[in-house]
Amino acid sequence: MTRRGANALLALLAFGVLLHAGHALAGPHGAPYDALSDKWLYSLIEFGGAAMLFARAISDPRQRWAWAAIATGMLLWSIGDLLWTVWLDNLEQPPFPSIADAIYFASYASLYFGIIGLGRAGRSSWHDWIDGLIGGLTTAALAAALIFPAVLAATEGSPATVAVTLAYPLLDLLLLCFVVVAVALNRWRADRTWILLGAGLLSTAVADGVYNYQISIGTYAPGTILDSLWPVAVLFVAAAAWQPARVARERDSGHRGAWIPGMFAAGAVALLCYAGTHEVAPLAVALAAAGLGLGVLRTALLMAENRRLLSLATNESLTDGLTGLANRRSLMRDLDEYFAGGAECASHTLALFDLDGFKTYNDTFGHAAGDELLARLADRLTRAVAARASAYRLGGDEFCVLVRGDVEPQDALFETAVEALSADGEHFSVTTSIGSVVMPSEAPSARDALMLADARMYADKGARRGSGRGQVRQVLLQVLSESEPELHRHMSDVARLVLEVSRKMGLPPEQVDVAVRAAELHDVGKVAIPDAILHKPGPLNQEELSFMRKHTLIGERSSRLPAH
Repeated sequence: MTRRGANALLALLAFGVLLHAGHALAGPHGAPYDALSDKWLYSLIEFGGAAMLFARAISDPRQRWAWAAIATGMLLWSIGDLLWTVWLDNLEQPPFPSIADAIYFASYASLYFGIIGLGRAGRSSWHDWIDGLIGGLTTAALAAALIFPAVLAATEGSPATVAVTLAYPLLDLLLLCFVVVAVALNRWRADRTWILLGAGLLSTAVADGVYNYQISIGTYAPGTILDSLWPVAVLFVAAAAWQPARVARERDSGHRGAWIPGMFAAGAVALLCYAGTHEVAPLAVALAAAGLGLGVLRTALLMAENRRLLSLATNESLTDGLTGLANRRSLMRDLDEYFAGGAECASHTLALFDLDGFKTYNDTFGHAAGDELLARLADRLTRAVAARASAYRLGGDEFCVLVRGDVEPQDALFETAVEALSADGEHFSVTTSIGSVVMPSEAPSARDALMLADARMYADKGARRGSGRGQVRQVLLQVLSESEPELHRHMSDVARLVLEVSRKMGLPPEQVDVAVRAAELHDVGKVAIPDAILHKPGPLNQEELSFMRKHTLIGERSSRLPAH
């Protein structure tokens, strides 16, 4: 059925409802007119509504079973009414309860399944179910407080008669409860479908409640406007089925999720407070208490989930998502804890590793292959140092290990780690540069330890290039260290400052490497200055000062000497 055809049939159904209500209010009355309106027009409206619901189930594969269950419930209710029209109502003493009541009860079960299925069409979680139950139980409690006492007080007869009479308002209350649950499962998105469906079921509940009360006290008269509430309910439910689907974003319901169950829980508290000073049906009190208990349970479960999410977020914030290693934030936390121990803390060694040739590998084979290589190397590093150290990934192609104890750069552990972080293939070669620092003897803080280890790593990177320039640099640094230890320390300090400034400027790693190596050698020309000038206690004369100023040119020429 097309939507245009459905709208035409809905208009026809609405016209039938208006005819039925108009007859109830203004007539004409009499045997033929009453039979035509109260029996045949009434049944035609009900079966027409059921047919439209089945048509909706056929045309909507996503919610087919939900609408089919609601349509079946409507059909069963129509069959029950038809039994009264063609048979039971013609008996002098119709039996109560009858087979029609069994059919009515079956229709409720089918409606329950359909409503819950309709609500679960979207994604739902445990708190959606609990929120729905809180709202449903509170709604049922308030309705029970208003309706049930009057029906209960007016009900009399055999146990079966009392049971069936009271079952109808209870089933209607449960139906309203299921509507609220289903809206909660739909993330409280009460669009036109749910508004019309709720209005139809509320019309049914009101009509059933008033009907049962009037039957109990003997004041029910057929053909009044009360009888039109059931056709109105059919019209609302049929119209609900043919509303256009509303595409809702998650944010549509996010702001409602907190206050709606709280509002229902507040209603349950208010009803329980009222019951403390006024007479309220025990059923209403029990339903309100159950809703409030679920509210407490929801709070406890939400707190537990928040603790779990906080723990998960904390763990994720300390873990590298690609390799599973601890990340830079985790390393800084561990270093801060280590240095917080003071002077008495045992020696530890921090080693930084940087992959040489990885950028070329990444550019050649792609980022996916690069990520896979990083994950594989990280796993090898973890297994290589697991017995003595903790491994970290600092980002990009930089790794780190924190070793317990004073470990020399030539230690087998570092050789194993360097080997674990290396890979060779037919068209690529990835090697590793390393820089280590012993704490706290060589570095009194986490910042100093990282800067010194970083500077030594870049020094090793330059040496590993295998060029004559790199070899000359190593020789010059070695000579400087042996002949002028204080000058060597000064140049190392300058290199660390240059490293930090370069990083803060966001320079590429290659430029950082060049800047650090230049800083390490900025005063290397002073090795050619005679000691008499370099260590003269007083001011230099003009000739000595001119000679001293040439140390920069000497250093530049020295760094370009070829290796032999």
